[in-house]
Amino acid sequence: MNVVIYIVSALFIVLTLALLFAYYRARHPGLVLMSSTYGSVAVLALMLMEWWPLVAGFVLAWVLRLMGLDPKPDRKSKE
Repeated sequence: MNVVIYIVSALFIVLTLALLFAYYRARHPGLVLMSSTYGSVAVLALMLMEWWPLVAGFVLAWVLRLMGLDPKPDRKSKE
C-alpha cells in the first residue's frame, strides 16, 4: 500500500507543478487554489503514510471545480 501512496502522491505533486505553470500563463486564481489543494494533500499523505488524504483532496478539488474555479477552455485560440 505504501507504494501506491508514493505513486499517487508523486502524481499529485506533478499535477501541482503543472497547475502552477498554468497559473503563470493564465493568471486564473482558481488554479492556485487547486494546486495548493493537490500539493498539500500529497505532502500530508506522505507525512502520515495514509490513503485518506489523497481521496479527500481529490474530492475537494472536484468541489472547487464544480464551484467554477477551473478555467474554461479558450475557444478563440482553437479557431
